[in-house]
Amino acid sequence: MKHVLSALVMNQPGVLSRISGMLAARAYNIDSLAVGATENPEFSRITFVVNGTEKTLEQVRKQLQKIVTVVKVQDFSGQDF
Repeated sequence: MKHVLSALVMNQPGVLSRISGMLAARAYNIDSLAVGATENPEFSRITFVVNGTEKTLEQVRKQLQKIVTVVKVQDFSGQDF
């Protein structure tokens, strides 16, 4: 199942690299990725799609929350837009 996650991150060099590196090191494949600015220039939003089970999703969320520059992680899987 595909899971859509959004992470509010500090707008600092290397944040995207740390997140994608963490996912790659654990063999999670990124199906889609988008990065954009927020109203507050101190933060950016990274939205990505990963494919996996609910267990995979929970592991990804926990690993993201361990990264110091990640402020908040939201799961938009199964929601209508």
